[in-house]
Amino acid sequence: MREIHCPVPARLVLSVLAASWEGFWPELLNRLELEFGPVDSQYGPTPFIWTDYYDLELGGPQITRRFLSFAPLVSQDELVQLKLRTMTLEKQGLRPDQTRRYNLDPGLMTHDRLVLASVKNYTHRIYLGQGIFADLTLIYRKGRWRPLEWTYPGYADQTMLDHLTILRENYRREVKLKKLTPCPMSRLNRTKTQFTSNNMDSDHP
Repeated sequence: MREIHCPVPARLVLSVLAASWEGFWPELLNRLELEFGPVDSQYGPTPFIWTDYYDLELGGPQITRRFLSFAPLVSQDELVQLKLRTMTLEKQGLRPDQTRRYNLDPGLMTHDRLVLASVKNYTHRIYLGQGIFADLTLIYRKGRWRPLEWTYPGYADQTMLDHLTILRENYRREVKLKKLTPCPMSRLNRTKTQFTSNNMDSDHP
């Protein structure tokens, strides 16, 4: 029987949208680093021109984006918890009228894909649990990042793709020597294995 191995860890990236940064950014950046580790790359702020979806809540239309990556690599099965933790940080920064001052969208980048976390269902999104879906946003094939038919325009923009290419090269060098390790068995699989073992040991036919 083939042994199951865990994939190499991923690079945590984070999109931060806001209309005005002066009142919160140094404090939020410090909290993000306490939560996820040191930031090793920061891109932006750049104009966020792709949609007006966030204008009303964030106080647009002058919304800009910062795109961060964090030095510590994370397990690829942590995406749900990463999204929940960023949602907690959003709630902690609410204005008195309960609107958000900033929007935090985490994702995981590997050699071959960028996957974002979302609370919204859609045809191509896979449900992970606790209300969180995985959105396959970009794939890397034949030497470049390739948008998909549902990729957000802001991630299909060539400037963003160029930045992600730099991040990918740094990530690739970091994980090059990492070896695959056996995955710990899930609680469900442990139960199934125990059930099978008990049945095999039984005196009943």
